[in-house]
Amino acid sequence: MNERKDSIAPDSSVPGYILVSRAPRIDACLHLRVSCGLTPRTAAQAELALAGSWYMVHILHLDSNKVVGMGRIIGDGGGYFHIVDIAILPEHQRRGLGDWIMHALIDHIKEEAPEGAYVNLIADLQGKKLYARHGFVETSPKAEGMERRF
Repeated sequence: MNERKDSIAPDSSVPGYILVSRAPRIDACLHLRVSCGLTPRTAAQAELALAGSWYMVHILHLDSNKVVGMGRIIGDGGGYFHIVDIAILPEHQRRGLGDWIMHALIDHIKEEAPEGAYVNLIADLQGKKLYARHGFVETSPKAEGMERRF
């Protein structure tokens, strides 16, 4: 499979990388999750998750042709959208790749989601500055996130 098909032109501010507007291979997704400290998943879980995405991008490092970053949107396609799985390999961080992913995801929401759509995410401490740069604000004290794991 040619990883560069369906690509957005490389961003001149991030030389050596290309953003691809589709899901990465399952093995690349699993590697990113583990390497970036996200909750590990099985191949079956990753396959279902990627298939259930509303939109997804990944970033290829051109010299190595390896997937070094990803991000996706899940949602109902009408009113609710949740940005998840923003991950950049540690050795490729601090180069603007997270901003590039966020721009791509937000641009897609602006183009495809209906007016008034609700977009949210859960920010870990490392990601708060990135998300704030893209207009996300804390919801507390009005609302706070809750979780239940299975």
